[in-house]
Amino acid sequence: MTIAPTQKALSQLEADAPHSLVVRFGAEQPLKMDAGVDLKPFQIAYQTYGTLNAAKSNAILLCHALTGDQHVANVHPITGKPGWWEVMVGPGKPIDTDRYFVIASNVVGGCMGTTGPASTNPATGRAWSIDLPLVTIRDMVRAQAMLIDHLGIETLFAVIGGSMGGMQVLQWAASYPERVFTAMPIATAAKHSSQNIAFHEVGRQSVMADPEWRGGRYLDAGVSPTKGLAVARMAAHITYLSEEALQRKFGRKLQGRDAPTFSFDADFQIENYLRYQGNSFVDRFDANSYLYVTRACDYFDLAEDYGGSLAAAFKGSKTRFCVVSFDSDWLYPTSASRAIVHALNAAAASVSFVEIDTDRGHDAFLLNVPEFIATTRGFLEAAARARGIPMPSGKGG
Repeated sequence: MTIAPTQKALSQLEADAPHSLVVRFGAEQPLKMDAGVDLKPFQIAYQTYGTLNAAKSNAILLCHALTGDQHVANVHPITGKPGWWEVMVGPGKPIDTDRYFVIASNVVGGCMGTTGPASTNPATGRAWSIDLPLVTIRDMVRAQAMLIDHLGIETLFAVIGGSMGGMQVLQWAASYPERVFTAMPIATAAKHSSQNIAFHEVGRQSVMADPEWRGGRYLDAGVSPTKGLAVARMAAHITYLSEEALQRKFGRKLQGRDAPTFSFDADFQIENYLRYQGNSFVDRFDANSYLYVTRACDYFDLAEDYGGSLAAAFKGSKTRFCVVSFDSDWLYPTSASRAIVHALNAAAASVSFVEIDTDRGHDAFLLNVPEFIATTRGFLEAAARARGIPMPSGKGG
């Protein structure tokens, strides 16, 4: 009798042999990392949707958020759930795969097939674990640029992403301005605030305090710090929501009971919800990857690389920007987006800015928010006309 692998077993397999496209870079093509080392060999796992046109002018790179991956608009191979941005990506949707060639890769340091701490270190035959050099947002973008080179694409029509993905968008626009026709950083910031570093440190410490973390070598021991990682996810998930949304959805409602149990059980619906979020997360995400990607966000400070001037990062840029924030997002508040817009204005860049009114918090960019959907569609449509990308046949235009 064949026994189906568990989600945890599937997750470990995905680190080296993912259910997606993979490009492998040999020792002759190292990733030069900010930590001062060359990562070699390494691989990038990615998905594509739609068709690259003959002029190679319709490619869109989607950059995923902290715990996202390359599975944007297809069934996730571990969870069996829809892709994380199916509300936005697909035929006839704002990011129209009948019109655009959409690329999404797993970031370096991730755990869904791009080289990360759960990947096998070819020098030892064991998981990299915490021997993997620390990763930065710029390292992630350098690796993506190598992928885009491999695909033979000189200029991207658009680079789009929210949260940590938005940081990658900003880094793309600063590092490769001549390769980015349009950029859409969503619900993000040009530097990680001390408050956000603090939240990430709480998460990392909860992982490392779990006895099963084993100094980062838990895969060698065949165990996993699931309790610590679940708590980290619970704490982080609170920051993705808003007080208004929590109150509207949960309030002080009890979970499946008429009266408190006078125990430490999950009496309240919000407690049950957070426990579910934590427990469902640990089977699809590697704990060490969580340490790496949160640290990458913490190190991000784009202005610091340009003498403390954010405007200098975009000097002379011909890229068209659309910056989007959500008024209930307290993780990356509108003030952070305005700072980006002010810098772009100071650099005389082409920029539009939209603050969207919603009570759905930071995660609004992942949800069905009509004004955001309309904003994305309108911005890309105008840019596509300027780029000379025709409408799909039968759709007019």
